[in-house]
Amino acid sequence: MRLAILSDIHANLPALGAVLDAINRLRVHQIYVAGDIVGGGPHPVEVIRVLRETGAICVAGNVDRKVAELLDAPKKIVKCREKAKKAHLAWTAEQLGPEEAAWLRDLPAKLDFRFEPVTVRLVHGSAESDEDYVFPSVTEEALSQKTGGFSAGVFACGHTHIPFTKVFGPLRLVNCGSVGRPVDGDPRASFAVLESKLDDRVKCTIVRCPYPVQHLLDDLAARQVPGAIGEEYLAGIKRRGI
Repeated sequence: MRLAILSDIHANLPALGAVLDAINRLRVHQIYVAGDIVGGGPHPVEVIRVLRETGAICVAGNVDRKVAELLDAPKKIVKCREKAKKAHLAWTAEQLGPEEAAWLRDLPAKLDFRFEPVTVRLVHGSAESDEDYVFPSVTEEALSQKTGGFSAGVFACGHTHIPFTKVFGPLRLVNCGSVGRPVDGDPRASFAVLESKLDDRVKCTIVRCPYPVQHLLDDLAARQVPGAIGEEYLAGIKRRGI
């Protein structure tokens, strides 16, 4: 049995489409998403609708949470528009219809589920916060704090946009990177595939796949998404703080 874990789609529909095509070829049984579904990209409504149609099980990321907070306080949207690093949040909030807004508000902060023979804990950043980071350099000493004491099974997250997997004894750590905005110098979308093996092990593979970046850049320009920098998507880098 296989499942896919995605994160940090950031309203990038071409990247999500390429990832879903790859997932179909891999015969994945279920899709989980570790948050930051919207924000920064031109397709928040389309991405939410596609995830709902595929039956993906999602948790909220820090950007999703901030957009939901704006939806609950519309007067703050006006102020948010005036701040360079937050204008994309206001733009995103204004695109969502009632169904998409309700779906985003209802996303949980974390999720535990069984993937035999282990339990998987899914969060966005870490167990401490949806804005905390788990980098490939994480040490075994720091791990307990990052996972909230979760010490056996699979701990899966995103937020850094840097994919990796490491094993610490009975714990497998998985950061599935970013579907929509990789920052590790590889512009291809990334995601993780977990596979349950016959010998009671869980195998993890980080998958990278290209997507039609120009389609995204065209829509960023046509829809006038605030703060978008095309070079980031072309090179797989980050030059700004959103």
